[in-house]
Amino acid sequence: MSKELSKTYDPKDIEDRLYKKWEDNGYFHAEVDRSKKPFTIVMPPPNITGQLHMGHALDNTMQDILIRYKRMQGYNALWQPGTDHASIATEVKVIQSLKEQGINKADLTREEFLDKCWEWRKEYGGRIVKQLRKLGSSADWQRERFTMDEGCSHAVQEVFTKLYKKGWIYKGSRIVNWCPVCKTSISDAEVEHEEQDGFFWHINYPVVGEEGRFVEIATTRPETLFGDTAVAVNPDDERYKDIVGKTLKLPMTDREIPVIADAYVDKEFGTGCVKITPAHDPNDFEVGKRHNLEEIVVLKNLSDRLMERIHNNYRSIVGINTCLIAGGVMGIFPPTTSALLHNTSTLLISLQSMKDLLDK
Repeated sequence: MSKELSKTYDPKDIEDRLYKKWEDNGYFHAEVDRSKKPFTIVMPPPNITGQLHMGHALDNTMQDILIRYKRMQGYNALWQPGTDHASIATEVKVIQSLKEQGINKADLTREEFLDKCWEWRKEYGGRIVKQLRKLGSSADWQRERFTMDEGCSHAVQEVFTKLYKKGWIYKGSRIVNWCPVCKTSISDAEVEHEEQDGFFWHINYPVVGEEGRFVEIATTRPETLFGDTAVAVNPDDERYKDIVGKTLKLPMTDREIPVIADAYVDKEFGTGCVKITPAHDPNDFEVGKRHNLEEIVVLKNLSDRLMERIHNNYRSIVGINTCLIAGGVMGIFPPTTSALLHNTSTLLISLQSMKDLLDK
């Protein structure tokens, strides 16, 4: 007696059985065959930070369509699967998971924490592969890789070493997004910018050789003053044309810095004079490259709690938490210093908050 067809489609009765048959028969596996033209897709490895989302589903469906089409055309087609360790994002997830279990990362040894990370990888890396299989992805699972596999790690080291020896990669200075918690740089894609009300702090920079003459700077970042290596004005700004090329005395230091002309400066913003700190602002960094300015790192890693190049008279600032430096510098400036509200993506701690923290 023939079996009656179900009124509704039930994928559980068909898809798992069919996919297993495909795998058991090696339909997705590729070996070297010089008689066929090769076609390869390397799967962008999903991060093991959790599970797949709709974007992964769309992306892998498109890849699956292409690889199946090429197989039918007679190509020796390989779809190379794998997962990515995404160390920074994964570390955050692992730490969150440990907190939920009442475990503090600081209480673990390096080896113990790595064991926790590998446990996470086993759980979520395996979950991702299961999800890809559920999608029907015709990847060559016999070749599955993880970016922290011994072979992958060795290959990365070998390639970077070769590139370095050839002079194709080098160590250079760049502005990075620094995470004070993970104590590492993170990509632009992992940074969320938020506008907040801040302050303009007006500071007078004396013109060298012209007693009583000053250039007024309006800045939202007084704490980076010690890293200033120039003051920039717009070349079309008539107010400051006569001081381009002259030097200014950097307040609270023995250094003198030049006045430069650069189109980056907005004449209508602030006073029209911009302090240039190449090591602490992406735009200043580019200005510094154009004018060959020195890059002075002022605010170091929070674990260091140090400021460089500070005049001996102000050594008392050294050792203060970097979030308090802004307040400390502001307190040193003369009472004529004023503040104006404006929108900024930089958070400056208020003087009252600084006092509260110092009292603690």
